Amino acid sequence: MAKRASRRLQQVDQESARVHSLFFDKPRGRGADLPEDRDQRYLAKVRPRSDNQRALMESIESNALTLALGPAGTGKTYLAISAGVEALEAGKIARIVLSRPAVEAGENLGYLPGDMREKLDPYLRPLYDVLNDRLGAKRLRTYLADGTIEIAPVAFMRGRTLNNSFILIDEAQNCTYGQLKMLLTRLGWHSTMVLTGDPDQTDLLAGMSGLEDIGRRLDAMDDVTVVRLNDKDVVRHPLVGRMLSVL
Repeated sequence: MAKRASRRLQQVDQESARVHSLFFDKPRGRGADLPEDRDQRYLAKVRPRSDNQRALMESIESNALTLALGPAGTGKTYLAISAGVEALEAGKIARIVLSRPAVEAGENLGYLPGDMREKLDPYLRPLYDVLNDRLGAKRLRTYLADGTIEIAPVAFMRGRTLNNSFILIDEAQNCTYGQLKMLLTRLGWHSTMVLTGDPDQTDLLAGMSGLEDIGRRLDAMDDVTVVRLNDKDVVRHPLVGRMLSVL
């Protein structure tokens, strides 16, 4: 009886070791150079490619409020979200809050199907793309499910105080002066806020965007940095930078 129990335990140990080797041991032969945790590749630190991008990253690191103003393709959103992810992974903040106005780019899509989150997904897709690139799909789903990362439209930000958070206000050129004033005053203790946008590419009616006015007023404050990027900072296809100089 004792021998039979001993053999059964030995078989269990062997099976456990086999399963463990399948999931946790380093692979041999083909594919042996793959990392143990594939999500680790998303943790590679982002490096600036221009002086203005370097100034943006340094400002996010040292200031509670940073405004990144510049044309499309200059890395404003990507650098800001990357800084937020790094701060979260380092334990400097407890959550990331990303907000974006639900404004269509020149055309009316009408009513979208689904619940609130499904209706907002098309507007927030650029933020999901960057988060997926920096975290990986699995960790992103986990953080969204437990509230560590929150993606919220501008309309639902009033009345909140965001403490111990990294806050990104993206596409701020599509916010009015009143909306931006409301968003900027959500900043709480031990938090960092970054506001990004292109004053020359608003989807609002002429004169409605408040980004340029907000940037001009806050530029005079010592503890707020307004980083102005230009076509030389574009990191997309080289043609994008050349087009921006003539469009």
